[in-house]
Amino acid sequence: MLLRSIRPALSLLVAMTLLLGLAYPALITGIARVAFADAADGSLLVRDGKLVGSRLIGQAFSDPKYFWGRPSATSPQPYNALASSGSNLGPLNPALIDNVKAGVASLQAADPGQKLPVPVELVAASASGLDPEISPAAAAWQAGRVAQARGMPVAAVQALVAAHTSGPQLGFIGEARVNVLELNLALDAQP
Repeated sequence: MLLRSIRPALSLLVAMTLLLGLAYPALITGIARVAFADAADGSLLVRDGKLVGSRLIGQAFSDPKYFWGRPSATSPQPYNALASSGSNLGPLNPALIDNVKAGVASLQAADPGQKLPVPVELVAASASGLDPEISPAAAAWQAGRVAQARGMPVAAVQALVAAHTSGPQLGFIGEARVNVLELNLALDAQP
């Protein structure tokens, strides 16, 4: 009697597991790989046959000849996609205030001629800790340092920033942004 009651439940469990746990994810993955092949593969960037990164995950740049992205909140290494998280430090937390002050001091030391205020995203991590993009204002703030380190005219660096600035998604969602890795790769491709 008990087995007769349990059999339909177990059959339904097995059927739903196969349908929703295997068939549906396989179908959606297949559709994604066909319709959005680049994104389904991680939006990887390959240059000269070598994998250099992903459009979706930031990278740590510290050389003055490169644009720098948002700080990463992941540990033990920056931009670790397996450890994606925010810093979880509140606006009144002394550790956050100290981190921001240290970031501002570091940026000002890297470009002592820059007198404009440091854009906040250059000293504050994003919610995921993996942001690959900065605002055009943050890129413009760094253009002088990058141009000087590369021996390029500032106008040429600013033109590259403009060429790599994407508008809001669908024309109205979000803000304009610059992918740091793509911009730095474009800089390296300059003669």
